[in-house]
Amino acid sequence: MSDDDLLAHLHCLGLAAREAGLYLAMLRTGRTAAVELAEHLGWKPDEAEQSLGRLVELGLAAACTPDRSEAVPVDPTIALDHLSHTRAAELRKAQTSAANAYRDYRRSVCPQATDDLVDVITGAQITDRIRHAERTVESQVLRFDSPPYHIPAGANPMELENLQRGVEYRVVYSKSAVQNHAYYAANIQACIAAGEQARVLPTVPVKLTIFDRRLAIVSMSFVEAEVNNSLLLVRPSSLLSALTGLFETSWRSAFPMHFSDRVPPALRPIHVRMLELLGAGVTDEAIAELLGISRRTLSRNLEQLNQRAGTVTRFQLALHAVRNGWI
Repeated sequence: MSDDDLLAHLHCLGLAAREAGLYLAMLRTGRTAAVELAEHLGWKPDEAEQSLGRLVELGLAAACTPDRSEAVPVDPTIALDHLSHTRAAELRKAQTSAANAYRDYRRSVCPQATDDLVDVITGAQITDRIRHAERTVESQVLRFDSPPYHIPAGANPMELENLQRGVEYRVVYSKSAVQNHAYYAANIQACIAAGEQARVLPTVPVKLTIFDRRLAIVSMSFVEAEVNNSLLLVRPSSLLSALTGLFETSWRSAFPMHFSDRVPPALRPIHVRMLELLGAGVTDEAIAELLGISRRTLSRNLEQLNQRAGTVTRFQLALHAVRNGWI
């Protein structure tokens, strides 16, 4: 395929002329700095930096440095998939052409033995790849959530936006995630309130997010490592099917963190949250901290819950909640 044909197809996919030209140049150079690309193409440095940033945003390139001054082409399949869904059959032909150009680059410029089904992502590329996958998801996200986190463990506005547009989220949290006061308040509660389906286990088997059952991101949990500096991208394969099955099995055995519409209306909100945290296996001290109350206030509210349910122990209280369809 000629360069002119490839540029035309990239334009059909929504790339501006400069972005398409920069991507074509990167397929020949591999990892390159924006300033070098500007010199090679006869552009101003800020023009190359702007176009390179757009390629990273679209998922056609990945930043190699924190300031995104250097980048490398990446497998464009997922990025082009997202773009082609908003355009008709003509754009799908362009997707195939661009993917073939990338494969030519891998064979001629940057040959290496690699399995197309699994990629290892490290360093500065991690955050960009995670955000791009979540930004382009269409219908469903399945997740095991456990520290440590690649992205700062605060609010997740991207998930809130996806929930608003109808994307289904099912998340199994580890107890260590729920016990993190700041994360629970800023992330977990807000996502559940927005429609996330959440459950909890003492530990999760692996840190995992599956997007539309066609791409999985796998990394180490807090049990395995305190610092996370790499992850795996898993594409459709028997491995992805196994990871999906692992999630579904764990989901069925996990404890729900939100309650059904059969919860008595008179049950106070603080009592509902206490039941959620008790089911998560969180200690009394951690529950008091998460709710912002004293241990004495917590004990008094637990006593009120037991009186309402006619129970004495935590186990009896949980059993009552299950039998009465609260969870």
